Amino acid sequence: MLEQTFTFTNDAQNEVFVYVWYPEGKSASGLLQGVLQIAHGMAETAKRYARLAEVLTARGWIVFAGDHRGHGKTAGTDAELGCIGKDGFGGMVRDMSALSRIIRDRHPDLPLFLLGHSMGSFLTQKIMYTAPEPYSGFILSGTNGPRGLLTFGEKLARLQCLVQGERHPSLMLNGLVFGTYNKRFLPPRTPFDWLSRDEAEVDKYVEDPHCGFLCSAGFFQGFFSLLQEIHRPKRMRKIPKDKPIYIFSGDEDPVGLQGDGVRKLAALYNLLLIRDVELKLYSGGRHEMLNETNRDEVTRDLVDWLERHVSTG
Repeated sequence: MLEQTFTFTNDAQNEVFVYVWYPEGKSASGLLQGVLQIAHGMAETAKRYARLAEVLTARGWIVFAGDHRGHGKTAGTDAELGCIGKDGFGGMVRDMSALSRIIRDRHPDLPLFLLGHSMGSFLTQKIMYTAPEPYSGFILSGTNGPRGLLTFGEKLARLQCLVQGERHPSLMLNGLVFGTYNKRFLPPRTPFDWLSRDEAEVDKYVEDPHCGFLCSAGFFQGFFSLLQEIHRPKRMRKIPKDKPIYIFSGDEDPVGLQGDGVRKLAALYNLLLIRDVELKLYSGGRHEMLNETNRDEVTRDLVDWLERHVSTG
């Protein structure tokens, strides 16, 4: 596998940092199957998807993954981690679309799929009705459907922004979102046991300076707003009916309400008459199925889905 990086300037005049992984020894003209664009989750970095890229590039795929605003090398400095600026989530979506145009310019003849994990899956859900055209299909990992208390959370975040400023690292809102996630996994070894049963993977997350940081009050305000927007019926009705959707999650993932939330989301897509919706729930799996103890199985299933759908791209 060959790794390259590049940056592009977004509409906020910031540099978005992108990783690209290519099959070693293969050219863009023959043996390539397609391109996967990855949108990573909250308080992590795109660099963490290199292991998935290793598998995919060995099978003739190119993988692009950018660090979102306020994340990884796009943030620039540690002080900017978790700070995304005005309309930060709208900006993340626009950055994803800008990256899709770069990919299409570089590889116009290859089908392009979009995989979003956790926060990235919610950004992907917005892409699905605002800018789906470049994509042959969508993959949602560690996701969820509609849920309550979001209006309350947004109002609380707005109040904290007014009192302490949009850039204030919000321990309170972090606790509101994540405070209960470890309760099913007692006794807790780390604050992030809910991510995976693989302790080594959890430790790598804890030790990574680009992971697990506190996000700002402005970040949470935008996040709560996004979560409300993406499941409004008038938005969801704009999702194309002919583009396949693959959802995978652990049935112990608190983000997906232990499977209930992702089942509800899949059911909503079926009610919208989207023709190809596939849901895979893994028994005992937690939030990061690509970093779980059965990650080889999860990765094989993902590759199988991609290869079954590449001919329709």
